[in-house]
Amino acid sequence: MAASTKSRWKRLKESLSPKLYMKYAFHPEYCLPAMILLIVAEIFVNLIVIQKIKYTEIDWTAYMQEVEGVVNGTYDYLKLKGDTGPLVYPAGFVYIYTALYYITDHGTNIKLGQYIFAVLYILSLVVIFDIYRRCKTIPPYAYIFMCCASYRIHSIYILRLFNDPIAMLFLYIAVDLFLQDKWSTGCLMFSLGVSVKMNVLLFAPALLVLLLVRHGTMATAKYLTICALPQIILAIPFLLVNPWGYIIQSFNLGRQFFYIWTVNWRLVPEDLFLDKKFQLLLLACHAVCLLLFFHFKWKRLYQCVRFRVWMKPLPHTLTSSQIILPLFTANFIGMCFSRSLHYQFYVWYFHTLHYILWSTALPSVVRILLLGCIELSWNTCYI
Repeated sequence: MAASTKSRWKRLKESLSPKLYMKYAFHPEYCLPAMILLIVAEIFVNLIVIQKIKYTEIDWTAYMQEVEGVVNGTYDYLKLKGDTGPLVYPAGFVYIYTALYYITDHGTNIKLGQYIFAVLYILSLVVIFDIYRRCKTIPPYAYIFMCCASYRIHSIYILRLFNDPIAMLFLYIAVDLFLQDKWSTGCLMFSLGVSVKMNVLLFAPALLVLLLVRHGTMATAKYLTICALPQIILAIPFLLVNPWGYIIQSFNLGRQFFYIWTVNWRLVPEDLFLDKKFQLLLLACHAVCLLLFFHFKWKRLYQCVRFRVWMKPLPHTLTSSQIILPLFTANFIGMCFSRSLHYQFYVWYFHTLHYILWSTALPSVVRILLLGCIELSWNTCYI
């Protein structure tokens, strides 16, 4: 009897030991409870922000004006414009914001639009958490910095209603599908992301490497076709009217940005920022950096693969790090050498920073400090 009581007392002490619960804060294997709690918390945070913080008009009205032209029967991209300038996004953007145009009573019910973007935010978190649940790299406490610690991210989603979060949702769905070895559907989602905003193409160099490694040269052609076809199909109404106008407006790689809105190159004079030579230098640095990462970093992830023109498919699936690390680093490199970053572009890489940092050997305190410094740099000006 005494032995039984002593055994029960010991088990009770063990169940109350802080060490037992520390794993739910520090061990990546036990991230699910933290993820669930944070998603619930974010639902309330989004509702409070929408109710308490005033919406600020940036691009929503212009988006509505641009798609209103399509609603009224204009399919020439050169004639579609809003208060902020001409329509410069691909056809997927038009379809999605046309739906929002009708749902929000021609764009006038902004509060409803905010609630829709709050749902978009929560859905994005669910997909991102599923990616990180699979890779088991980030400790649970780090997700706090991914959710509650960023004012700018909440602002981009529910106070500004930018199209960037929609494009990134498609991208993260694609990554989640790649992790499940569902490459056809993943490529389709990737293409839909590009159809909303072409910043998703920053992931494309790494995706090409992944396709070649996993499926070989022959099958890669099929997946590239899956990536290309949605762009053509969605654009048919506009291509039939003015194909060149659609191409130069929606995929204009040479578009000039305003110096007043740049975040990353505010340290250089305006004349240098607008100089074509400077922009070509950034493009060259981007290409060189990608090649260096491919040669010295990415190839190490696939030690059993010989890179050549004609490649055979792998007989097994890729690991999470073999998929996520090249994709996220390719996008990060693109951000570093971007000709201009506006405040809403923060969402292009915010949710990838945590994985990149926790893939390094840096001390955790340094990782957190870097996240804080990056957040601060994106909050130097209020929009």
